[in-house]
Amino acid sequence: MAPVYFFTLPVRGSEGLYMVNGPPSFTENTAFQRDSGKNCKAVAFSKDGSLFAWCNGEKVNVVNVTSAELLCSFDVPKAVCLQFSPKNNVLATWQAYTTAKDGTAGVPNLQLHDVKTGKCLKSFIQKKMQNWCPCWADDESICARNVNNEVHFFENNNFNTIANKLHLQKVNDFVLSPGAQPTKVAVYVPGSKGAPSFVRLYQYPNFGGPQSALANKSFFKADKVTMLWNKKATAVLVIASTEVDKTGASYYGEQTLHYIATNGESAVVQLPKNGPIYDVVWNPNSVEFCAVYGFMPAKATVFNLKCDPVFDFGTGPRNAAYYSPHGHILVLAGFGNLRGQMEVWDVKNYKLISKPVASDSTYFAWCPDGEHIVTATCAPRLRVSNGYKIWHYTGSLLHNYEVSSNEEMWQVSWQPFLDGVFPAKAVKYQAVPSELPSAEPKPAQAYRPPALRNKPVTSSKLEAKADANQDSTQSSASQNAPRSVVPAVTSGDPEVDKKIKNLKKKLKAIEQLKEQAAAGKQLEKNQLEKIQKETALLQELEDLELGL
Repeated sequence: MAPVYFFTLPVRGSEGLYMVNGPPSFTENTAFQRDSGKNCKAVAFSKDGSLFAWCNGEKVNVVNVTSAELLCSFDVPKAVCLQFSPKNNVLATWQAYTTAKDGTAGVPNLQLHDVKTGKCLKSFIQKKMQNWCPCWADDESICARNVNNEVHFFENNNFNTIANKLHLQKVNDFVLSPGAQPTKVAVYVPGSKGAPSFVRLYQYPNFGGPQSALANKSFFKADKVTMLWNKKATAVLVIASTEVDKTGASYYGEQTLHYIATNGESAVVQLPKNGPIYDVVWNPNSVEFCAVYGFMPAKATVFNLKCDPVFDFGTGPRNAAYYSPHGHILVLAGFGNLRGQMEVWDVKNYKLISKPVASDSTYFAWCPDGEHIVTATCAPRLRVSNGYKIWHYTGSLLHNYEVSSNEEMWQVSWQPFLDGVFPAKAVKYQAVPSELPSAEPKPAQAYRPPALRNKPVTSSKLEAKADANQDSTQSSASQNAPRSVVPAVTSGDPEVDKKIKNLKKKLKAIEQLKEQAAAGKQLEKNQLEKIQKETALLQELEDLELGL
């Protein structure tokens, strides 16, 4: 008989931090003592889900998830980011970097702690929150961090000796491959003075010049890139983005999608519809990937490793894609400025399983069992109707929790489990039983900004405009608030701060356009296209401010 596993979901917000038991009970986990302080800035699970850490504004605590036994505490009261190494040997903590009043350098703000002994192994100065955490190979034989545009490698968690350096003209970003040795490294070097940007793949530790690279892909149109390894570490997808679209077709720049394999092959993925690339995800089987792209209604297409389309889902109101942990189910969803429609697909047969609707969702995650899904509405992205819902992929809503109107919820997540703990099960089409009524989509209504949703609908356009103006001041205030529950700090990089300022300016313009639409104004085509980019901009802003 297969072992039975119980999940927990930590919930963090203004009501404190507590654990909820996952399906089927959904009760509060009484083994974990609720931390009632309103100052919980960060939480983290270990990769195998056995350890849980949180910072409550006084210290960082680490507990055994099963027994809730306190294993160790670290005196890092201002920590706002936490991460365990893959084998649970090290806990990394980061707090905002501050300089002394006389302008001298501040104290190291990135600390690596030995989880077993509680000792601090090493401290570094890490000014930017973006990419703050060192990256480990899955077996912890290698750990790497970007220092002044070169990648420093440490071996076997010995942080006093730099074992290797990868030095190119200006390494902007890097990603280590997942899985077993040998570890591979994808690096991005932005173009300058007319030279193209490029992404190169190396096998550690062979960094001896361009000839030692496993693969190389150059491109001119890139101000930033996102690099995505597949699970088997045989290929990388690169989303290259520009800040501005020189053709004028789009107000928000343009993106291209590139494929690079460790065997040296590379290609541009041809997307048959113009417009932004909202999301790209690998199937965990490593031989297919899904892209969501194009001006709304967006297209979604699955491609193989030859970058040929395998299946086209047509167009729809969507801007995100999520494969289940076993890769047998794909959810296409429209969150952010879309209405929360989800399409759940059987990937093997490309048949639609269900179409649940999770309105106002700011978060989505598959449960490691490949059966359940959590969607959530969290502050500061949305400050009204905060809470979370747990679904079965067949469309049944199994649990719905809303915080009271004067409280906020900042985060909810599944406890992770290692691959292979849950066997893949046959796909079901019949909705599983639920004690809750089905979440039927509400009839379509004109867009109303969140701050107006609890007010009566005004018939007069003048009144609507007055309401919209009032909301404009509220929304711009919340727009300028930090997009995470960390203290407002500059990134330490003037270029990033400039991008953040520009993004907020664009988002404010979108908010004003939506208010005009709510007040009955007919918008131009290019104005509607601006509104369609809101989700991508919000994600980009959150990535910059949270340093993801």
